[in-house]
Amino acid sequence: MRCPFCSHEDTQVAETRESEEGDVVRRRRRCLHCEKRFTTYERTEIAMPTVVKKDGSRVEFDAAKLRASMTLALRKRTVSVEQIDAAMERIQEKLLASGARELPSARLGELVMRELKRIDKVAYVRFASVYREFEDVDAFRQLIRDI
Repeated sequence: MRCPFCSHEDTQVAETRESEEGDVVRRRRRCLHCEKRFTTYERTEIAMPTVVKKDGSRVEFDAAKLRASMTLALRKRTVSVEQIDAAMERIQEKLLASGARELPSARLGELVMRELKRIDKVAYVRFASVYREFEDVDAFRQLIRDI
């Protein structure tokens, strides 16, 4: 760790403490060159994959946007907030487990549809009708038959 005062690269850890929640490690360090002390913090960084849209543009994964899409499909349905939270958690876990740095928006849409189908068939049909951009009634009928 480089010293913030003199930029010397030799520093020594004098003390280490973990936060009560266990999500941050605080380290007191001492520069071996100028003898000054400073504090560093270590946190886990969880990087969700970048979403590649149909037009090729890339956007950061946005959990709020995901929740809004699911909530819109579930509007006026008897699905609890806990069920929505659990579905979102499963989607995010799958994204993290994939280890992918980029994710096609089509794959994200498929994950959302799978979760909606699991918790509410009507919401699944609502979301799929917009997401899949049906051109004709027959394709829509086939989706409903598949349920």
